[in-house]
Amino acid sequence: MTTIEAVKNRILELCQEHNITINKLANLSALPPSSLKAILYGRSQNPKLLTIKILCDGLGITLGEFFSTPEFDHLEQEIQ
Repeated sequence: MTTIEAVKNRILELCQEHNITINKLANLSALPPSSLKAILYGRSQNPKLLTIKILCDGLGITLGEFFSTPEFDHLEQEIQ
């Protein structure tokens, strides 16, 4: 699994945990829905850490909580 796949999966997981839609997350985070959808649909292959931080702020979680999952702990090395 790539890092971008793990980020997409985590965003979707957090939306499900908080029982919110992607559009609701965008609104809570004061991000344009198109920015969030660009990450989820693969148009953004390198989302900025600041964007992820803003999503975390909207969800009321820390960056540590966002990245503290087995999925991130077991990512393959990106450098080939």
